Amino acid sequence: MTVNDAVANRISKLLQEKDMSQYRLEQESGIQHGSMQCIMNGRNKTVTLSTVMMLAKGFRMSLVEFLDDEIFYSEDLEIEQ
Repeated sequence: MTVNDAVANRISKLLQEKDMSQYRLEQESGIQHGSMQCIMNGRNKTVTLSTVMMLAKGFRMSLVEFLDDEIFYSEDLEIEQ
């Protein structure tokens, strides 16, 4: 699993937990719909720290809270260079 896949999975999980639509997240975070679609559909190869910070802001949580999920601790997480 790539970092982008992990971020997309985390987004999906939080959307469900917070009963929030992807559209509302886009509005709250300032991430454009096309960019969000690229993340969610796996067309994005890498997700920047800035994007993750924007996502955390959209969910009204800290960056640490967003990243505090077992998916990011996986030994199988592929970190692209």
